[in-house]
Amino acid sequence: MAGYVTDDHDEVLGEINMIPFIDVMLVLLIIFIITVPVMKHAVNVELPKATNEKEVLKPETVRLSVQSDGSYWIDDQPVSDDALDARLAAESAKQPQPDLHIRGDKDVRYERVAQAMAAAQVAGLRKIGFITEPPPAAAP
Repeated sequence: MAGYVTDDHDEVLGEINMIPFIDVMLVLLIIFIITVPVMKHAVNVELPKATNEKEVLKPETVRLSVQSDGSYWIDDQPVSDDALDARLAAESAKQPQPDLHIRGDKDVRYERVAQAMAAAQVAGLRKIGFITEPPPAAAP
């Protein structure tokens, strides 16, 4: 064991003592946590007044009816197959865009209703609904 020194004064430290460094960092962290809310920099700005009431703009409704013979009617006026695309395109250009309600006769071929839906999609109408009649209420 020659060369082994038992004297604590002659021993060389091979690592840095981190405990004082951690203590200083924790004290600084506490100081910053306390002082940052106090040093709040606020710019006074006069904000505009606004109401929280929702503006209700109810879009108009376009009623497209498909009769039992397959003819199209828009708002109780007959429309030919050729004029249907142009009429639906004109409706889709309106702001706000109207809702399209399709009412198909129970005896009409589904193909005619599907053609009307496809024409509405090509025209760019986004809100399409179907109108049906509820079943008769049962008598008590």
